Amino acid sequence: MSLISFHTHGCKVNTYDTGLLENQLNDVATSDAHVHVINSCAVTAQATLDVVKQARRLKRKQPDSKVVVTGCSAQVDHQILLDAPEIDIVVANSHKPHLREILQDHLSAKESSRSYIDDIFKNETLGEGGGLESAHTRAYLKIQDGCNSFCTFCVIPFARGRSRSLSVKELCERANSLYQQGAREIVLTGVHVGDYENTNGESKVVLEDLVSEMLKRTEVPRYRISSLEPIELTDRLLDLYSDERLCPHFHMSIQSASTKVLHEMKRKYTAEDVKSALTRIRQKLPSAYIGMDVIAGFPGETDEEFLETCENLRSTPWTRIHVFPYSERSRTKAAQREDQIPVATRMSRAEALRELSHQRAFEEAERQIGLVKRALVLRNNKERGRALTRDYWNLEIDQNDLSVNEELEFRIVAISDRSVHNGPILKAEVVCASC
Repeated sequence: MSLISFHTHGCKVNTYDTGLLENQLNDVATSDAHVHVINSCAVTAQATLDVVKQARRLKRKQPDSKVVVTGCSAQVDHQILLDAPEIDIVVANSHKPHLREILQDHLSAKESSRSYIDDIFKNETLGEGGGLESAHTRAYLKIQDGCNSFCTFCVIPFARGRSRSLSVKELCERANSLYQQGAREIVLTGVHVGDYENTNGESKVVLEDLVSEMLKRTEVPRYRISSLEPIELTDRLLDLYSDERLCPHFHMSIQSASTKVLHEMKRKYTAEDVKSALTRIRQKLPSAYIGMDVIAGFPGETDEEFLETCENLRSTPWTRIHVFPYSERSRTKAAQREDQIPVATRMSRAEALRELSHQRAFEEAERQIGLVKRALVLRNNKERGRALTRDYWNLEIDQNDLSVNEELEFRIVAISDRSVHNGPILKAEVVCASC
């Protein structure tokens, strides 16, 4: 008998990895023991603390259960997790491919160690076969893992290792398999998607080549590309959006719009590159949804540099900002600097960015009212359903007889949710149930 629950923290790559873990562990015999597998995030220090808090909650509810933590926190904050008595086993990313064997050995009392970790830079695995997590309608396809950039604020290379990519052939085959399993949207994801690079014979294959081939060699009706940096948004990539199967939704990893701060972060672009990328998207695709990651309170960031970021963002086209107050992470160069910004200042700057984001997001949402858009039904129940447009607007629908995973035409009639945290949710009604 298998009683395994999965809990995913963090990014789309983790969602993909959880789908892989579900596939690997679905037939592990747990007897009467309930096993909780937490796939952790480490992008901020708070992310690791959230994992510990969840482990404590799970143990309070089920004292006899076994709590296993894997993922990025298990790699870079291994000892913090080991210090939490509620966590039974900590399996770093270096050992994640062996989680099945580790869990089986523990459940059969062949193994009692709580700690599994090694040098992540020795890891060459990519985790083929994940992507369709049971709790999600859309599928995530990891095209690449790891990162070679070592930005001064970021711990993820130490959690994921060096950049490595899957082949075009493998990815097309996996996309077709996901389509056959019912996936009608696939999100191409990775730790550093723009760093995708593989070989086809003697030729080097980059992200634009991969996307072009997937559009040619698969039947998937909707593709979405996850996070990109400004200089990775090439004209050739933008041109591929002429195929309507490539959803006009961009998530730009900009982190700052001040050239000096970007330089201190070890980013490879300038504030002008940021403004240029955002402007080019809107010129090419006027209705595109443009999200961004921005860090508030990076070490040494002056009031003037923060205001420069705000002003540059006010003057450029985008839809919403995902704001991160700067978080010190061990082993990163930024954490070693002496000019750390006080936490209260980081939080106040983050709040100012969130207010800017809130204002812009709802201005953009108001412009959607009255428009007709095709959207994929993600959830449907007696009270209400949810659908997602190609340009990434979340729709609330009252009609409860719609089929999940079906793409229909909806007319947007109002803004349903005005909360700052969730961003705008639009109320919509079906225009054509047979389109």
